[in-house]
Amino acid sequence: MATAPKIALFGYNEFLNLFDGMIDSNAKNPSGISIALVDIDWFGKINDTYNREIGDSIIDNLAKTLHLTVGDSGQVFRYGGDAFMILFDSLEKEQAFLRIEESRNQFDSQQTILVGSNKHVVDATISCGVAAFPDDGANSNDVIRKCCEALYRAKISGRNKVSLAREEKMVTKTTHYTTGQLDGLQRLAKREGLNEATLLREALDDVLRKHNS
Repeated sequence: MATAPKIALFGYNEFLNLFDGMIDSNAKNPSGISIALVDIDWFGKINDTYNREIGDSIIDNLAKTLHLTVGDSGQVFRYGGDAFMILFDSLEKEQAFLRIEESRNQFDSQQTILVGSNKHVVDATISCGVAAFPDDGANSNDVIRKCCEALYRAKISGRNKVSLAREEKMVTKTTHYTTGQLDGLQRLAKREGLNEATLLREALDDVLRKHNS
């Protein structure tokens, strides 16, 4: 069984309490609430090939990577075993996706683990699922379930990737827009008290009127 990472982290119960509280507050002050579930690929095989001490060091490296890349935009929690949950306050799903993709890219490299005087180079990657309230559920249980389903899709489609919880016919904004455009869209939505989908629909209507006139 994996031990706790050296970085102090809250556990799943703390995550759930905070997530539920944010959902309750969101009814009064609507904003994006996104979560991400991150899991090390083939972690059991890593433990079997090397040893649990090296496995624990890789978990600790992942915790450090998540803290570094998530920064002030969210909080990192220990989900259990080799998995972590990240809670993003005021980040919509597309922006949370970009932040977790950065985490995956940072971690997607050979891990150099020093155990005593012995250095081990280990290939390790992560798979991630991202979901958001209220897009993917009306309560924390529904959103977490969608997040787990997204992680499962990332695993079965090849691992070492980030998958979004999705609705039928959903097209991700990250396919079409730059990080700068998404950041600007979030700021505008917060300033105007509107959601991003509404602003995008208004912009599309303007484009259609312009070119159909």
